[in-house]
Amino acid sequence: MRVLTYPHTMEVGGAQLNAIQLAGAIRDRGHDVIVLSEAGPLVDRVRAMDLEHIEIPRGRRQPSATVARTIVRLIRRRNIDLVHGHEWPPILDAFLGQAVHRAPVVGTVMSMSVASWLPRSVPLTVGTALIRQAAIAAGHRHVTLLEPPVDTGADSPSVDGEAFRSSRGVGRHEILVAMICRLVPDLKLEGLLTACEAIPQLAAAGHKVRLMIVGDGRARDQIASQAANANSAVGREVIVLTGELADPAPAYAAADIIVGQGGSALRGMAFAKPLIVIGENGFSELLTPASAPMFLRQGWYGLGPGSLGSGAPALRRALESLLNSAEQRRELGLFGRQLTEERFSLNQAARTLEDVYFAASGHVVPLEHRVGDFAQSTMGLIGNKLRRRYQRWLGTASADDCNARELVASVLRGGTAGEQNVAAAPVSPAQLRQNRDRPRLS
Repeated sequence: MRVLTYPHTMEVGGAQLNAIQLAGAIRDRGHDVIVLSEAGPLVDRVRAMDLEHIEIPRGRRQPSATVARTIVRLIRRRNIDLVHGHEWPPILDAFLGQAVHRAPVVGTVMSMSVASWLPRSVPLTVGTALIRQAAIAAGHRHVTLLEPPVDTGADSPSVDGEAFRSSRGVGRHEILVAMICRLVPDLKLEGLLTACEAIPQLAAAGHKVRLMIVGDGRARDQIASQAANANSAVGREVIVLTGELADPAPAYAAADIIVGQGGSALRGMAFAKPLIVIGENGFSELLTPASAPMFLRQGWYGLGPGSLGSGAPALRRALESLLNSAEQRRELGLFGRQLTEERFSLNQAARTLEDVYFAASGHVVPLEHRVGDFAQSTMGLIGNKLRRRYQRWLGTASADDCNARELVASVLRGGTAGEQNVAAAPVSPAQLRQNRDRPRLS
């Protein structure tokens, strides 16, 4: 099969890295894969993986008629069998081109909600069970759970982080807490600022702890200001910002504790690091066998108080339990590593995605469904653009349509109250093995 993979951006970030890793894994399963994207830092990774790359313009409209025409030309000239769009703009670009081509389109949504204007006939993969449930309830006909994959071979406890620690001036007896993510307002900022509040309090109480923030983005200046104030108050550098790293693997390996969400949380687990999942509205929760079922259902994120309370006090309590026990850090790190191997490996994700491709290739979408989807998507997209224009006028627009807090809260409310921020039953090693059986195309 010849596949055209279209990530939504080439900035360093978990979802786009997943798109590239999956493209490589699908290629390794015997398929021809071409990557279509704008320029960006991750293009070097595409080329390093020996994947063909075709560039499209930056600053294009979303969706883009120009890109839709490019997709149509590639399908005809390169005999493309299937187009895989990642997030809503690429999915719509590929879907618009179906007016003149018959190649099936598959979409992946790793955002925390599925855009209401996406065509219902396009097979989707989504990152959590709750998002899958919400998408099916909204009328999407084919939705598969494809959790964010981790390359457990490359990301593993065997990676040496000592040189990175030394180069950043982290002492051998210091406990390094790492947050590795984009520094952006949506989903990330509250957790970053909460960590900048909690870490100095722990340092002032006598803990030899340091926070390293790896990444870049629009919120960097605000975070840097908070970090500078914290360092000044403590009298030493307890928070350091490294900027963006093309390959943050050494930072994961160097850390003793990971604080994060989404793909970054999973990647930290692959390095056998204990994990504190951070969210919004005060959410902080330590990954343990008791809390794992909640994250496996709703994803590696949360809203509102967790079992330890909310805000900086909750994060501080979670960190204190790890700072005070090297044995607990080791045990929870090994638990997280086992969980990634059993449920989130890249090879397993590629097998699931290949099944989705074959199912999509064997299914012809009736013309009336495509016409109905086109009308529904057009009206929904126009409504969204008008709504966002009004929100920008009010100064309340989020930067990311599908990660706005109210949409995420709506998805999380799809589970029972007990599943949102309180764990159900602990996960045992036997249950981890059972987790390989996950929902397929339906």
